[in-house]
Amino acid sequence: MKRFFLFGFLSFLFPRLSAAQDFCFNEVAYTPEKTQFALFAPNDAKKVTLRIYEYGLGGKALKTVSMKRTADEQWTATVKGDLKGKFYTFDTGLGECPGVFAKAVGVNGQRGAIIDLKATDPEGWAQDQHPVCKSPADLVIYEMHHRDFSIARPDAENPGKFLALSEPWAISHLKELGVNAIHILPSYDYGSVDETRIDPDLYYEHAYEVLPKGVIPARPDFSPQYNWGYDPVNYNVPEGSYSTDPYEPEARISEFKQMVKALHDAGIRVILDVVYNHTYDIEHSNFQRTYPDYYYRKTADGAYSNGSGCGNETASDKPMMRRFMLESVKYWINEYHIDGFRFDLMGIHDIETMNQIRQMVDQIDPSIYIYGEGWSAGSCAYPEAQLAMKAHINQMPGIGAFSDEIRDALRGPFSDDTVTGWIGGKDEAESLKFGIAGAIAHPQVDMTKVNYSKAPWALEPTQMISYVSCHDDMCLVDRLKASIPGITMDELIRLDLLAQTAVFTSQGVPFMLSGEELLRDKKGVHNSFESPDSINQLNWKNKEKYPQVFDYYKNLIALRQHHPAFRLGNADLVRKHLEFLDTPAGVVAYRLKDYAGRDDWRDIIVILNANKAAADVTIPEGTYTIVCTEGRINESGLGTLTGPQATTSPQSALILYKD
Repeated sequence: MKRFFLFGFLSFLFPRLSAAQDFCFNEVAYTPEKTQFALFAPNDAKKVTLRIYEYGLGGKALKTVSMKRTADEQWTATVKGDLKGKFYTFDTGLGECPGVFAKAVGVNGQRGAIIDLKATDPEGWAQDQHPVCKSPADLVIYEMHHRDFSIARPDAENPGKFLALSEPWAISHLKELGVNAIHILPSYDYGSVDETRIDPDLYYEHAYEVLPKGVIPARPDFSPQYNWGYDPVNYNVPEGSYSTDPYEPEARISEFKQMVKALHDAGIRVILDVVYNHTYDIEHSNFQRTYPDYYYRKTADGAYSNGSGCGNETASDKPMMRRFMLESVKYWINEYHIDGFRFDLMGIHDIETMNQIRQMVDQIDPSIYIYGEGWSAGSCAYPEAQLAMKAHINQMPGIGAFSDEIRDALRGPFSDDTVTGWIGGKDEAESLKFGIAGAIAHPQVDMTKVNYSKAPWALEPTQMISYVSCHDDMCLVDRLKASIPGITMDELIRLDLLAQTAVFTSQGVPFMLSGEELLRDKKGVHNSFESPDSINQLNWKNKEKYPQVFDYYKNLIALRQHHPAFRLGNADLVRKHLEFLDTPAGVVAYRLKDYAGRDDWRDIIVILNANKAAADVTIPEGTYTIVCTEGRINESGLGTLTGPQATTSPQSALILYKD
């Protein structure tokens, strides 16, 4: 007999770590004859109620069923008849919700939906595979927000939607740029965007679902809504506002899969931004409504801990929260073919949970990359020594973290937009060298002079994310304008390209914010999480206005991809082959030496000059081919240079090689 599943928690019943009994969070198992429901909820709940609805929002319940406790913390119910296409909620007395692990929901995620997940698979989905990635060092990560990327694109058929990333113009741009991994900002169902107000036609089409018969709906505000999405509601369902029809549970699922398959067909991996560290709020969260206070940490005085800065923090150290995270990650891999995970505020989670996730993922596909923010936004109600902070990455093999050392060394501190960094003349050379080496121990890096870390924290360079800007900050153009008063456009472009040269020739995993290749700005807004499209959207006209910028980014990425010396991927190899050169102030230079066999370029010299004057650097004797100079990159050569002296133009990079 054919079965359809929508959970709650799909993977059978879970062995509780403190008891021998089996139990589950919530599971919905469907057949045409009956549907079985189960929920993980406290034993002392006075009543647990299941309700069945016709619609995803509005209307009275078709059926109300009292669930029975059939095992320790497990409540179940069976409803006879065919419920496919119907919606459901659980209620433990604190309000209705779809449970903690719903896999399909109605509009705004308030009710779970019973669907055939198999029917949401696009053509060829069974044959879809992770694009080949031999090492995280081979990744070039492009961080994007669905709406930013496509909302202002004139030829987008589905602007601001999942499907936009499956369109030829989008695939063409990404392939031309050369990135091979897309980090998409939160794409699960989140709370800050009202899905009923994204499309007037859909609103009126479905008004009968939410209003009494004969009532003419008032016209709500349909002005565009924007949010980054770091306010989780249903962690395991795609966000409805990025679908073409949020009222139709299958649409968001099918369209997300179509997006993934199109990117995979183009050889581009998909990395999901996951926010397990907090919920949109506590009172209305699915966690709290099913099992009050279980999933959250509290301080010694009984207050909710707020390591996230969003009013709460989840307790990854508790057995069932840990199990939730493990199963959620596994579900996104198996159902949506996700290729990697970026953990928001990873420093809130405990080390043991992150290591268990890594070990579980290794059993599925070791090439799936896991990295996160190695910090929290406040103190956590858990021993810091056991948290997945950046300083503890050496206790988490195979997990990476963002390097704020190289970021702030290049452009200035996160805490003050007006303060510049190395590219603006500040002495941050040692911090930059630490980032270039990949945050590993290197004999030529003086850790006493590194900005934030006084000891290396990465076991391997692939554990360090190298970047100069991301969504959560000023983009690079705005930062340059804010920190260098009176900067001209010519100088801005030179420093922009110089900073990214440091990022993409480092031994870490390079990461860039979408639109930087278009000289993107956000009109000076530092925290644009709910700013309108006019602030966040990409200006596609800049691709024609500043073609030299796009060409440089494209050629810089190609340079890295074509020459393995820039991505050694191993700490011992980095220490063996990467040698920093003596330089004057304002210059950082290094040599990738004696790497013949894997790279046609035997010796590579990279010189980064932040000074407003040309700089001379002593290099080994020999005749070199110039491949990068004065804001241009050409691997075929831009001239030759004979050592022992190399002169680098002001505020630019010089890259040379010897066969």
